[in-house]
Amino acid sequence: MNGLRIVAVVLIVAGILGLVYGGFTYTKTTHDAKLGPIEVSVKDKETIRVPVWAGVAAIVTGTALLLTRTKK
Repeated sequence: MNGLRIVAVVLIVAGILGLVYGGFTYTKTTHDAKLGPIEVSVKDKETIRVPVWAGVAAIVTGTALLLTRTKK
């Protein structure tokens, strides 16, 4: 499998996951404070939304890459 096909498959899978889940959430530590034996940290949840058009565009681009013929 050449590199172009791998990129195409990754784009298709990422597009499908973007459409199914609609986004992802991660936790980010923003502040740390140490006051003697006491440690304080603040964790924020960040949410990244994947637009529908981006998921569809990734699927279409990946499919187009799979269907194109490359010269060897």
